[in-house]
This record gives sequence, C-alpha cells and structure tokens, in this order.
Amino acid sequence: MTAEINEHAPEFRAPATGDKTLQLSDFAGRILVLYFYPRDNTPGCTQEGEAFRDLYPAFQRAGADIVGVSRDSLRKHDNFRSKHAFPFDLISDADERLCKAYGVLKEKNMYGRTHIGIERSTFVIDGDGVIRGVWRGVKVAEHADEVLATVTALA
Repeated sequence: MTAEINEHAPEFRAPATGDKTLQLSDFAGRILVLYFYPRDNTPGCTQEGEAFRDLYPAFQRAGADIVGVSRDSLRKHDNFRSKHAFPFDLISDADERLCKAYGVLKEKNMYGRTHIGIERSTFVIDGDGVIRGVWRGVKVAEHADEVLATVTALA
C-alpha cells in the first residue's frame, strides 16, 4: 500500500513522545507534516530533524504541525528529541503499521547485506486529511525548505 497525492491519508493511532498517543484526527483543521526517517541519532536523520526544528516557527505560522516517525522505541525517541531540542513529537512505529500504511518500507542494501528499512519520506496532509505533498527517497539538504514552501502554498 502507498499513500499518494490527493488521496485521503491513512488513519493512524500510535505511541509518541511525551507519553502521548497520536492519531491523524488530532490534526483535523491543521496541516500535518508527517516525516518518516530510518533511525534516531544517525547523521542524516539528525540533520533532517534539526532542519525541521529550525524551521518549526515558520511551519507553525503557516498552520502546520510536524511529527517524525521511525521504528525506534519511545525511550530512544525521548532521548533523541531531548538531545536535539525538537519541538515536535516523534512516533514509535515498532510494529511497522504506520510505515506499511504509507508505503515507506523498502529493501535496502548495506555492506552487501539486504534488509527492509524505512525509505526517508515526507507527507504533507491538509486539514481535511488529504495528502497534498509526497516526497520519497528524500535527500536531506534543503528538504525542509521544500516542504515549508508546499505548506505555505496550502495555508
């Protein structure tokens, strides 16, 4: 299954940092930037989170919330979020339900060994729950700026 532009975003209910359970309906009436990343505390994932953190005030002014998703545990997420002062929540998708619903798992090859991992992907979901922007295979440099431009155009 994949989530595509102009489709209704797959509903979710998942554990998040700050002892929360988040679901898509929590963001009704607001724009949601839902970004999937491979692992906490890796260089690319840290850089991506920091870029969203640095632009967070601009996202908020545009009426958008940001939520990051990976398969890491809530404990790892809490540490990662605290260490880098992320003002947004991180969802733990240990059972991969959210990753599968959004179609972000793919076969990867690392050091000659294949495994299934998260393809760095971002979805912009409008206040009615419709996907308005999709990026797959994201390159971190300038990605948060591109997402902000899409969000600003929707606001």
